[in-house]
Amino acid sequence: MSRPLRETDGPCHVAIIMDGNGRWATQKGRPRLFGHHAGARRVREIVEACPDAGVKYLTIFAFSTENWKRTQVEVAGLMSLFRRYIMKEMQAFVKENVRVRFIGDRPRLDAKLRGLMDEAERMTGHCTGTNLTIALNYGGRDEVARATQRLAQDVADGKLHPDDVNEETLPRYLDTHVLPDPDLVIRTSGEARISNFLLWQSAYAEYEFVDTLWPDFSAEEFAALCGAYGKRDRRFGAVGR
Repeated sequence: MSRPLRETDGPCHVAIIMDGNGRWATQKGRPRLFGHHAGARRVREIVEACPDAGVKYLTIFAFSTENWKRTQVEVAGLMSLFRRYIMKEMQAFVKENVRVRFIGDRPRLDAKLRGLMDEAERMTGHCTGTNLTIALNYGGRDEVARATQRLAQDVADGKLHPDDVNEETLPRYLDTHVLPDPDLVIRTSGEARISNFLLWQSAYAEYEFVDTLWPDFSAEEFAALCGAYGKRDRRFGAVGR
C-alpha cells in the first residue's frame, strides 16, 4: 500500500525485529528457549504501550523462513511456545481491543497452530484498537515471490493486463495488503541488518538499531524511540524546506 507524504510526527506503524532472546538466556546460564519465553512476555508490554505512543499498527518478527535451520529442539520449542502464546493471550487481546493478524507462509506450519492462528484472527476481527501483526514463517523475499506468483496467475487468467503491473499493483498481492507501510523499523540486540523483513514495505521506513536484547526492551525505550522518530526530517526523496 502506498503512503501519502505527510508531516513528520509519531509513527503510525512500527515494525520490530525482536532479536536477542537466545543471547539473553545464555548470559543467564539458561537454555535458549528460556529467552524465547521471556521475549514472548515482553510482547504484551510493548503492545500495551502502543496507544500512548500513538502507534496504531505494530508488526513483530516472530519466526523467519530461515529459522527452520535452527536445531530441531529449538524449532519444536518455538512452535509449542507459539501455540501456548495464542491460547493464553487472545482473550486478553479481545478485552484490550487489539486486532491480531498473521503474515507469512502458513502451509509449512502444523495444523493445530494454523487453526489457532485462524481462530485468533476471527476472535479479534472486530477490534478497533491497536493492530498487532505477527510475522510467522515469514521472509520478505518469500513474500514477494508468492505475491508475484498470484499476480502472474491473474495475468494468465486475463484478470490483469501486463501493462497494468506497476509498483502500485504488486502491494495488493502482498501479505500486508491491508496494512500501511511501516514508518519505523526497530531491531534489538545490536545487530545492524534487516534480515529479510518487510523488504518491499520498508523502502522509506526509518530504522533504529539498539543494543538492548529483546527481553530487556522496555515500554519506556519503545516510547523514546517513537518520540525520536517525530524529530526526523522525512522527505521521501524530495528537497527539504
